[in-house]
Amino acid sequence: MSSLTDRYLAATLRAVPAPRRAEIATELRAAIEDMIDGRTDAGQERGTVEREVLTELGNPEQLAARYTDRRLQLIGPRYFLVWWRLLRMLLTFVPAIVGVVTGVVKATVGGEPGPAIGAGVASALQTAVQIAFWVTLCFAVLERTNTPLNLPAWSVDQLPEAPKERRVTLVDSCASIAFLVLAIAFLPWQHFQPWLSGDGSRLPIIDPALWGFWLPVLLAVLVATVGLEIAKYRAGRWTWPLVAANAVLDLAFAVPVAWLLLTDRLLNPELVRRFEWLREGGVHDLTRIAVVVTAAITAWDVIDSAVKARRHAA
Repeated sequence: MSSLTDRYLAATLRAVPAPRRAEIATELRAAIEDMIDGRTDAGQERGTVEREVLTELGNPEQLAARYTDRRLQLIGPRYFLVWWRLLRMLLTFVPAIVGVVTGVVKATVGGEPGPAIGAGVASALQTAVQIAFWVTLCFAVLERTNTPLNLPAWSVDQLPEAPKERRVTLVDSCASIAFLVLAIAFLPWQHFQPWLSGDGSRLPIIDPALWGFWLPVLLAVLVATVGLEIAKYRAGRWTWPLVAANAVLDLAFAVPVAWLLLTDRLLNPELVRRFEWLREGGVHDLTRIAVVVTAAITAWDVIDSAVKARRHAA
């Protein structure tokens, strides 16, 4: 039966190029014997000492990598920070752009508005996977070929300013933007993929005639509100100019919606005719509730933003 040292040498040499095996075997065996002899001279039992020495040397594959200067990581510390910054930057906007373009092309050129959102999401995910794979592969090759990047050396001038106290969190901003994006997507979705009546005909919820003016206006207000959320996050807090812009956008959305509701122009007339409870007065009850809820949400949002701005100014 081979000794532990023989087995350890065999396991180590398996991961070493053949031309260097004899040299490393001789060097490693001599080092192990010296360590064992040094401890047995102190009176320790050889079998126990041999096991302790080999345990301290560690995994033979890791030891072989140190002998041959072989990297055991995909991307090491020399390139990791550059790889991570580049990957984050690309994943921040490229998949989103590809997804939006794919969805728009699918809905307009392809004439398939229904599957457009799914196609856009799938394209964005595929793009993210491709970016992550190819960027990582490129840096792994750079790592193994020791290719210099010739980047400027770090200096204290690159230190960022100390972060200011942030009152608007990323989670809150993302949640608000996600809600706005859903609202923006709902308006064309309910038109192109509306409810279906009994005979299978398309039945939009909102009056299709509003696409001539009011629905594009409301879409523009929602898009501007997304921009406001981004500006608010960049500022890190509510400021009085942001409060004013928020109030203008809230009123620009709420007033037309309330007016369209009160004049019975928001809901699709065909929808009202198809449902008996709407024809028999239900539409008026629904209108009153919707107007009150819209006014309450608008007032709360304006007041809440003003209170937060005043609190921070104080």
